[in-house]
Amino acid sequence: MRHYPEPDPGSPDTTSPRHYLSWLVAHHRPSVLLATFYGVVCTVAQALVPAAVGRGIEHGLIAQDKRALVLWSATVLGLGIVQAASGTLRDRSSLTNRFGANYRTMQLVTRQASRLGVEMSGRVSSGAVVSVSATDITRIGSAVESTARGGGAVVSIVVVAAIMLTSSWQLGLVALIGVPLIAWAVARLMRLLHDRQHHLRDQQGALSELAVDIIQGLRVLRGIGGEGAFADRYRERSQKARHEGVRVAAVGASVAAGQLLLPGLLVTAIVWLGAYLVGRDELGPGALVAFYGYAVFLAEQLRRTTTMVDQVTRALVASRQVIDFLTLKPALTWGQEKFPESPANAVLHDPEADLTVPAGRFVAVVCTSTADAHTVSDRLCRYGASQVTCGGQPLSAFPAEDVRRRVVLMDHRSRLFSGRLGSELDPVGHDDPGRLERALEAAAARDIVDALPDGLDQQITGSREFSGGQRQRLSLARVLALDPDTLILVEPTSALDAHTEGHIAQRLGPARTGKSTVVFTTSPILLDHVEHVIYMDQGRVVAQGSHDGLLDLDGYRTVVTRESALS
Repeated sequence: MRHYPEPDPGSPDTTSPRHYLSWLVAHHRPSVLLATFYGVVCTVAQALVPAAVGRGIEHGLIAQDKRALVLWSATVLGLGIVQAASGTLRDRSSLTNRFGANYRTMQLVTRQASRLGVEMSGRVSSGAVVSVSATDITRIGSAVESTARGGGAVVSIVVVAAIMLTSSWQLGLVALIGVPLIAWAVARLMRLLHDRQHHLRDQQGALSELAVDIIQGLRVLRGIGGEGAFADRYRERSQKARHEGVRVAAVGASVAAGQLLLPGLLVTAIVWLGAYLVGRDELGPGALVAFYGYAVFLAEQLRRTTTMVDQVTRALVASRQVIDFLTLKPALTWGQEKFPESPANAVLHDPEADLTVPAGRFVAVVCTSTADAHTVSDRLCRYGASQVTCGGQPLSAFPAEDVRRRVVLMDHRSRLFSGRLGSELDPVGHDDPGRLERALEAAAARDIVDALPDGLDQQITGSREFSGGQRQRLSLARVLALDPDTLILVEPTSALDAHTEGHIAQRLGPARTGKSTVVFTTSPILLDHVEHVIYMDQGRVVAQGSHDGLLDLDGYRTVVTRESALS
């Protein structure tokens, strides 16, 4: 599998939402300037059409000059061609800017999620990350896209106002006074809309967080009969979000009404004044038609301008959420020492638990508390602050990439992503095709793949089509395919029947020959096949030896026989 390097998204300016949007625009400066240029050309060409039509009426129709009529008709046609061509180029460039901003922001969010790693779940909720990825990024892209149309609209408004002022100072003065007033009124509404949208975004984020929590714990909720309580809680949160949405919609309706009403009043005032000037012979019929076209054109450009302001306002709210995520700092620090090359030298030791993982052996750790198993396994992988050493040096002295590649953990948090199953089970893309096949065999997962219509080429949707036991076996196959120096498994067979668990217990040791494997388990089936057993009580090692030898200890026997009785 060939891997293409991702372009570096750079270091964003996270000082404020405005600075972040400015950084995005600056990162796409050539295409943004090109799109704005096409936007200006398109709207200016459109703005000159009323002038050409007015001249054609004055010098062609009224003067009955066929040559002038053909000339001005050709001018209108030429302006239309320029408008069509530049509009097409503007839209293409704008879409490039939109997708570029979306993709760059997604790169930054993904890079930050990777940088935070396992810390992310404790620092920010899944719902907040989902909202940033699904909603906020789209709004930021729309704002960058709108700069071409909005920039062209602003320039064309200035051009039309100048033409009107030179043709008739009265009508030009109405435009010069009316446009700023409309812009001021809409800006006031936009400021209120910005505040309301910010509150709505907070409510939507809280609702997404609750939805993710409910989905992840749905099976547990059904088991304890808690669906009703969480349904009531979700209903209450959704009603709060709905009420906030209604408040936003009320302001949005006022903005929409202002976008139609205020430019419409300006058009009415210009047409009335123009008709009055025509009645006094101070303005010709062609000029009146031109001024009517100017007024209608101004109304449309004002609408585009306010739309751009609205999208930028939404993007500022979205950028705040993105910035809050991007500015999270990892709590764990890492060094640059070279990780031990030989697995024999990569002996893990946890002084808090007095636990040493023998190099190259298949070891089981039996804990009296499930919480202790998760705590110690997290420490061994340095998923949190710990004093664990590797080859006598703290894990914190090595680069994070080396530790994550050489020491791999599989526990209840393991997930499969959407995509091709083979790529999910072998994300690194090893050159040896038999590596994944051997991992599937060791994890007793070959039958799962064979049952799929397309086998390893099957497209999966986040493993929702698999049962809990199937997901567990596929997750085990994935970590076995990675073949790390040290593999740490936490209850890897808890969702399996005894028959399947027995197959895995027999194959796991041979599949990991020469590599360190630590299994946190209380299953007698697995304990019968490991080389060495370590018994922990209250987070500390109290005994170790063989499974049969440790059965003489009352505490150990109680934990193991309880598991046997439950199974």
